[in-house]
Amino acid sequence: MRSKFSSRLGYVLATAGSAVGLGNIWRFPYLSAKYGGGIFLLVYILLALTFGYTMIISETALGRIARKSPVGAFKHFRNSKLSLAGGWINAIIPMLIVPYYSVIGGWVCKYLFEYVTFNREKAALDGFFTSFISNPVSTEIWFLVFAIISLTIVFTGVRHGVEAVSKVMMPILVILAVVIAIFSMTRKGAADGIKYFLVPNLSNFSWMTVVAAMGQMFYSLSIAMGILITYGSYMHSDVDIEKSTFQVAAFDTGIAVLSGLMIIPAVFAFSGNDPAALKAGPSLMFISIPKIFAEMAGGNIIGIMFFILVFFAAMTSSIALLETAISTFEDELGWSRHKATIMMSLIMVVLGSVNSLGFSSLSFVKIFKMDILDFFDFTTNSIMMPIAAMATCLLVLKRVGTKEIEKEIMKSSSFAGKALYKFCIRFIAPIFILVILISSILNVLGIINL
Repeated sequence: MRSKFSSRLGYVLATAGSAVGLGNIWRFPYLSAKYGGGIFLLVYILLALTFGYTMIISETALGRIARKSPVGAFKHFRNSKLSLAGGWINAIIPMLIVPYYSVIGGWVCKYLFEYVTFNREKAALDGFFTSFISNPVSTEIWFLVFAIISLTIVFTGVRHGVEAVSKVMMPILVILAVVIAIFSMTRKGAADGIKYFLVPNLSNFSWMTVVAAMGQMFYSLSIAMGILITYGSYMHSDVDIEKSTFQVAAFDTGIAVLSGLMIIPAVFAFSGNDPAALKAGPSLMFISIPKIFAEMAGGNIIGIMFFILVFFAAMTSSIALLETAISTFEDELGWSRHKATIMMSLIMVVLGSVNSLGFSSLSFVKIFKMDILDFFDFTTNSIMMPIAAMATCLLVLKRVGTKEIEKEIMKSSSFAGKALYKFCIRFIAPIFILVILISSILNVLGIINL
């Protein structure tokens, strides 16, 4: 018998856990800072309520109808080579993401260790991060620590592993986020940062604000990773899909906003209100933020809380990625959970080690001028995920039909957003997906700069 979540709360927390990850706490703040602060936030929220809502509804409903992971779900509706390809690309994405995601999770573990051992000054030193990731032994050890914890949780099953851990980690994550955000916002000079992040300024708007916000949607809401299809297959038929979707989207967006309020006001406060300090980009969390913690009173305690929060966020997303991959092996190959977990362990160790060593022993390897980890990230998030999302849209529009989706949702809901859903799945979602895919390709070719 297929595993199921014990309740709607279990589903919402597990799905929110999959959505709330490094994309929210690491990526969202620096993208928001780079692309206009409040105007980026506004565009993102509008997209979450349209594009994000539509894709979550579609993938969750497909999973619950088919009661299968991505490959089985696509075959359930259309057993053809095209649909098989759509299912497998949804299934392969998490298998490729979780190894390099675990490498970054290992970096988080390393920083958490430094703060727990009261080495905040060391973590803030110039060159500390570069020195760490260029050490093949150290990065491999911390990668394996994170990977082993993730695999152990997933091995215990859906209810006792994935759901149980999410029920504990997600409330703690929210509490920590609120505490750190309050601390950050009450620093002297933080008011300008709050204003920059929350108040839309049309003069900061550009087309790239929209493109960046659309790209962030994939990171933030677990769209086109097979996760929502898999988790939908574990959902009871009487659970309200529409209500759960809004709760997941609201939870995810709320954490993204809290992340911005944790980081952006603090950077303003401790940089003398210099907006240029926000331009650290991806290095903001591992280089700029530790410098802030080193300067502030009580910075070591705040640092511990911050990196525990980031660890929980990274762990819940890693668990979701692993669960999707393992579910595919169980459904398509008939493997036991034990055997499927061993296979994912091997894949994680091999690909994760390659990604980890891409900054040390394999640093000479460049693909389209990208490091190995950057290449895996680009390939999965900017190429494969838009293709997977388009495959889902085509499956709904050409084979399943919006009426079948409506029927599934209305088993437990009046489906108040039915008109919005039908419009978005036919017009908004396909256009947005094409824009993301084309923009990503033009970016890697150097034609535009994202």
